[in-house]
Amino acid sequence: MVRNTKLRTDAQMVYIPGGSYYMGASDEQIDNALMNHKKLVSVTSFWMDRTEITNEQYRRFVNYVADSLKYLNYYLKSTNIPDEDTLKVDWAKVASMNKTIANAKSQKDIELLLSSRLTEVVLQQQNRLKGHPLQLDPNKMIYSYTFVDLKKAAELSNASKGLKNEKYLFKIKKEVPIYPDTLVWGRDFSYSENDPLMIMYFSHKSYNDYPVVGVSWKQATAFCHWRTEHSDYYQGKPGKRDYLIDGVYRLPSESEWEYAARGNSKINAMFPWGAPYARTREGRLMANFKPGRGDYYGGDTKVDGITPVKVKSFTENGFGLYDMAGNVAEWTSTVYDEAGGPSDFNPNYQYDVDDRDELKEKRDPRARKSIRGGSWKDNIYNCQVSTRNFEYQFNAKSYIGFRCILYTTPKF
Repeated sequence: MVRNTKLRTDAQMVYIPGGSYYMGASDEQIDNALMNHKKLVSVTSFWMDRTEITNEQYRRFVNYVADSLKYLNYYLKSTNIPDEDTLKVDWAKVASMNKTIANAKSQKDIELLLSSRLTEVVLQQQNRLKGHPLQLDPNKMIYSYTFVDLKKAAELSNASKGLKNEKYLFKIKKEVPIYPDTLVWGRDFSYSENDPLMIMYFSHKSYNDYPVVGVSWKQATAFCHWRTEHSDYYQGKPGKRDYLIDGVYRLPSESEWEYAARGNSKINAMFPWGAPYARTREGRLMANFKPGRGDYYGGDTKVDGITPVKVKSFTENGFGLYDMAGNVAEWTSTVYDEAGGPSDFNPNYQYDVDDRDELKEKRDPRARKSIRGGSWKDNIYNCQVSTRNFEYQFNAKSYIGFRCILYTTPKF
């Protein structure tokens, strides 16, 4: 794919030219899992986020859903809208509404808004410890979207007659609670003192440039859909259609992620930085990972972190991508299968387990999604470009984040 110079591009992304490479283990597999079979594959060109999605970037998604909910309650008096596809939010009215809410200081003004405008979406008093009485309930922040299952349609079509089924049969509607699970810091490490991270990591501005965690695969997928449809809002220009990005954001496949992580290396290196070593000549770590049992710092407490660190804290790879090893592991769109991908052309095995049946979702092995890159709590083996791991699509963890890729049309 050649760059389309007539299309508006995303300044937060870098262009990854397509190519062929050997996907799989660059070194012996110390766990003898035999699941990283080396294979020559080809991927087409795409754009990829320079960094993992940060707390500040994900808060744009949360703020969009919050603004939309407040708009529906404030102006339309309900969040139950029969036709969400045709609903258009007036962002000028949203700005006016938010100003009115922010200026509501007196008890009379607050009670008026609670009784007539925002009753359905605010956090109820019994659930509120402190903070503004007009604070929104995180559990009400649900992003609804509809898409067409093209893969299912392709399966039911044939070469001679095409698709005979009614198109509505392939429309799928998702409703995803999108607020990150901030309790992951306590749940993942039961006997650790992580209360400050549960309180501040996602919401405090000091953590703006840290990678978002506590986001499940389903939430990351919803974020990609929202970013595709509302890239104007994502760029801080809500309602300005000239700022829309003409393309599709999604999670990278395993093959795309590994190709990008290798950084155009010609030597089949184990790590994104090209060398087989995890430290510099001066002894500094090349990424944010756990260098030894009980040691999360690596000897340099001024630079290395015991938890996630700011994005861009370490050197980028050959493609200009940061933190493709360590910091936080990253979701991919690929179902985890020990046998690897069945194709050698844009290999990817996708399946979204039906989440309407919770028991079925937990038992279905296709709910396992591949994660790549290793994290701040992992040893260096998990940070190799070829090392594979998995997590269930409905789980959120304190060490898993994500980044998006963007597919645009060829030059015309």
